Amino acid sequence: MTEIPRKAVQRTAKLASLPLGVAGRVVGGWGKRLTGRAADEVNAEVTAKTAEQVFAVLGQLKGGAMKFGQALSVFEAAVPDELAAPYREALTKLQTAAPPMPARTTHRVLAEQLGASWTKRFHEFDDVPAASASIGQVHRAVWHDGRDVAVKVQYPGADEALRADLKQLLRFSRLLQAIMPGTDVRPLLEELRDRYLEELDYRDEAANQRTFAKAFENDPHVLVPRVIASAPKVMVTEWTSGVGLSHIIREGSPEDRDLAGQLLAEFHFSAPSRSGLLHADPHPGNFMLGDDGRLRVIDFGAVARLPDGLPKTLGLMTRLALDGRSADLVELLRTENFIREGMELHGEDVLGYLAPFVEPLRTESFHFTRRWLQSQAERVGDLRSPDSQTGRSLNLPPQYLLIHRVTMGATGILCQLDAHVTAHEIVARWQPGFAD
Repeated sequence: MTEIPRKAVQRTAKLASLPLGVAGRVVGGWGKRLTGRAADEVNAEVTAKTAEQVFAVLGQLKGGAMKFGQALSVFEAAVPDELAAPYREALTKLQTAAPPMPARTTHRVLAEQLGASWTKRFHEFDDVPAASASIGQVHRAVWHDGRDVAVKVQYPGADEALRADLKQLLRFSRLLQAIMPGTDVRPLLEELRDRYLEELDYRDEAANQRTFAKAFENDPHVLVPRVIASAPKVMVTEWTSGVGLSHIIREGSPEDRDLAGQLLAEFHFSAPSRSGLLHADPHPGNFMLGDDGRLRVIDFGAVARLPDGLPKTLGLMTRLALDGRSADLVELLRTENFIREGMELHGEDVLGYLAPFVEPLRTESFHFTRRWLQSQAERVGDLRSPDSQTGRSLNLPPQYLLIHRVTMGATGILCQLDAHVTAHEIVARWQPGFAD
């Protein structure tokens, strides 16, 4: 493969192979049961093979298909273990790796973007990518002045592939709904589409990263690599290294889990006030823990622009829910269009629905666990429960959709980390409106 499959019909066929493959394995599984094999053994085999196919198809396609797989990877913590476990490793692979493109293709892109004499800009350049992701891969190199650098090179055809995938994924929203129980997938896909299309020009990402790097310059807790050069499809930044959060999730010590979670939560809440931007691609592949105890943050293609910081309304809502002021909370929700038109809601029902979400703020330090997140997903996803009925009466205005997704994604990572975090102190310090 020299570049991403571009044609919509070709990519659609590969995406369509996911449900067809599942169906084939289910039929095959029934056949094996008829021959006497245990149901649990057959089910485990079918699920494991399906998970591996998800990785193989999304990884090969890259583009929007892989990006959606990366987004799914942080929500697996909300799915019951017996369903999520086989998919966990496959989705985790999508956070950091995918089949790389050949060196000759990489060289062609570098020549097109940096000029025919691009090799003179580097003292050394490693043709083997250090990381491969959704629309580009990263190479380690040495800049002409001796600095270690990361060179991000976009896959040829990434723009066409991204648009084709996002269009087709919208058609598969019902299928994908089964992977994310309790979540309305189509609005998520539509929001992802809009954000991901912004990532195609690396010059925009470079501008975002420069803003973050300046805001967190010499910060004792967060390191953002500085940008050295950029072009539409190539970006060069200072090299940074550390232990990826994916590794810490799998086998990190309790101390590293807690430190990574604490730093991630503080970065998420403080960035809008400090930089006017929200890092909008929360998955473990974009974060590392360095030897100096600082959180490394990379990949700034997707951001939310919040020049005034996080919206004050969210802080007011959180405070009212935490204090149990149900009447005031309903009034605020209705004023800010968080309640669907024509819906009548009782204050205590709204408070009951939101109270568990503010549970992390009720103690000095909260333990984020998969079981806690699973209980929240089960609570709001059970169509028979009063909380689910209340949730369907609520509305999320478009301007809050991205913030909500990022917060939920970050929360998913905290639960994957099994981290203890001083959430109340962080929110009180950085969320406008909370302390009012």
